[in-house]
Amino acid sequence: MILVGLILLLIGFLTGVSILWTIGIVLLVIGAVLWILGAVGHPVGGRAHYW
Repeated sequence: MILVGLILLLIGFLTGVSILWTIGIVLLVIGAVLWILGAVGHPVGGRAHYW
């Protein structure tokens, strides 16, 4: 999810499409939160790890 967010951020920045920029930021933040929760051992959606 983090990788998709970064790709959308880059595409949105290079093409000037603001909706891609916004979606990229949202996916990046959600991916980072899930990654941090999984890294500290908190189960996310019933799974002990989130990749």
